[in-house]
Amino acid sequence: VICFFREVLDKVVVEHNAKLLVENRWEDGPHPVFEITHKGRRLAFFHPGVGAPKAAGLLEEVIALGCREFIACGGCGVLEKDIAVGGLIVVSAAVRDEGVSYHYLPPSREVLADEAGVTALVKTLSSRGIPYRIGKTWTIDAPYRETANKIAQRKVEGCLAVEMEAAGMMAVAQFRGVIFGQILYGGDDVSGNEWDNRAWQSRDAIRENLFWLCADACLGL
Repeated sequence: VICFFREVLDKVVVEHNAKLLVENRWEDGPHPVFEITHKGRRLAFFHPGVGAPKAAGLLEEVIALGCREFIACGGCGVLEKDIAVGGLIVVSAAVRDEGVSYHYLPPSREVLADEAGVTALVKTLSSRGIPYRIGKTWTIDAPYRETANKIAQRKVEGCLAVEMEAAGMMAVAQFRGVIFGQILYGGDDVSGNEWDNRAWQSRDAIRENLFWLCADACLGL
């Protein structure tokens, strides 16, 4: 499981006596990979940092360590006001408005999600009766360049969300031949003329539940 919620990972480490697999120290400090037993099976998890370059680099290293099936969970800005805080989006494709993916895949407007990852998430959500949408996200390197004109263009292209890592991680996974799926929960609203934070990072229950949902989806691959 690739999880962007640091406080959730810290809680899982303590409450489930997680084993440190590797410290993986970078210049900004350690980026540890942990392991727990979940439903009788081994499950590794880590925080991928923020931004496509770091997330892609850490994904590369975890692949090299032997992991082959990944489900990621994170938050996103929403491009449609009716997507509530906590509304779930299973990523079907990502607009490549970052740089990392072009080092792994030929140039194109979008990168498509792995069908196996999408299916695993959909099955897990459906079995629990949890509502969700399947849709496209916009991956951008510059969070302060989500301008009104660009937002309008991405909405025309069918994007539901904006974030900073999906296209890069999806490209790495395709290049390395591993399975990768991603689910996002609706956070701040960038669809209007004014940014609305909506206190999205305070939704502790949503964030923790997403980790365990992704754990089940990952074991279902």
